[in-house]
Amino acid sequence: MNTDRRRAPTFLPQRRSVWIFLLLFPALAVMTIFVVWPLLSALRFAFYEFNGLLPSNFIGLENFRKVLFEEPYSDWTYNAFWHNVIVFVSLMIFENGTAFLIAFALLKGLPGHRIHQVIVFLPVVLSSVIVGFLWKLFLHPLFGLVNGALALIHIQGPAWLGNESTALGSIVFANIWHWLGFPTLVLLAGMQRISAEVIEAARLDGAGDYVLLRRIIWPLIAPSVTIVCILTFIGSFNWFEIPYVMAGLTGSPGGSTDVLGLYFYRTAFGSVTNGIQDFGQGSALAVLMFLFVAGFSFVALRFLRRREIQL
Repeated sequence: MNTDRRRAPTFLPQRRSVWIFLLLFPALAVMTIFVVWPLLSALRFAFYEFNGLLPSNFIGLENFRKVLFEEPYSDWTYNAFWHNVIVFVSLMIFENGTAFLIAFALLKGLPGHRIHQVIVFLPVVLSSVIVGFLWKLFLHPLFGLVNGALALIHIQGPAWLGNESTALGSIVFANIWHWLGFPTLVLLAGMQRISAEVIEAARLDGAGDYVLLRRIIWPLIAPSVTIVCILTFIGSFNWFEIPYVMAGLTGSPGGSTDVLGLYFYRTAFGSVTNGIQDFGQGSALAVLMFLFVAGFSFVALRFLRRREIQL
C-alpha cells in the first residue's frame, strides 16, 4: 500500500506531460508545415538562381542586390514600399484615431451603445475578398453607390479606382471600413478597465471630455494602444487581399496601388501581363519583408512597452 502511494506522484507528472504533448502536437505540426518550413524554404531559395521552377545555381546575395539596387526592380521595390508606408500612416491617423473617438463615445453609454458595438464590429467578420468586391462595386464610376449618391447633390464623382490620385485612398478607405471595429473594441476594452472612481474624480475636478481623454484615458490605455499600433503596422506591410481584389495584381492604375505583397506575388508567381516569374527574387523580397516587419515590430514593441512603464 505504501509503495503504491510513493509511485503515484512520479507517474502522474509523466502522464500529464504526455497529454500536454499530444494536445500541442497538432498545433506544432501545423505551425511547422505552414509557417516554419515556408520561411526556411524562402530563406534558402533567396540565395539561388532559378531555372523555371527549380533552383539551379547558388548566387549568394545577387537576388537581394537586384531587388534593392538594380533598375527597374529597385524602382518597383521602393515604389511598393512607399505605398505601404502611406497605408500605415493613413490607418494610424484615420482608422485608429476614429476608433479611439468611437470607443470613447461607446464608453459614455450613449443611447443604443450596445447595439452600436455590434454594428461597428460587423464588417470585421466579413471576408476581405467580399469587402473588396463590395467596395469595387460601390466605387464603380457608372453605377456605383458612391457616385450615385454624389449625383443626387449634383456632383460628378470621379473614376475612383481608375485615377492615380484617388485609387490608393479609395482602397485605404475600404480597408478602414472593414477593420475599424477591431481597434475600436480593443481600445474600448482598455477604457472599460479604468476605474469608474478615477473618471468620476476627474469629472468632479471639472475635467471636460478633451482633458479626460488626454490626461486620464490616453495614459491608462497604453497597453491597448501598443497592441493596436503593432497590429496596424504588421497588417499595413502584409497588405494583399483588398488591393488585389480592388486594383488587380499589377497595382493599377500605373502602379499607384502597388504594395509589397502584390509585388512579391507578381515577382514569384508571375501575372497575366507579366509571364516572367523568378522564385529567387520573390524569395529575396519575402525575406526582406519578414526582416523589416519583425525588426521594426520588435523595436516599436520595446519602445511602446517602455512608454507604458513611464506612464
